[in-house]
Amino acid sequence: MDIIFKIAAIGLITAIVNQILKKSDKDEIATLVTLVGLVTVLLLVVDMLSELFVSLREVFGSF
Repeated sequence: MDIIFKIAAIGLITAIVNQILKKSDKDEIATLVTLVGLVTVLLLVVDMLSELFVSLREVFGSF
């Protein structure tokens, strides 16, 4: 559950900052902020998946 709240918080902060920057006519920086948010979430998901594979390897033995 904790990871879902982290992803939601990152998405919300990214969306707010993106809208503020677009209203300030800084579209390039807004796009970069969106990409940084996306990469951050992807890194969280990849880390979570690696932990899942380690757990599966421990449960089923090493292959």
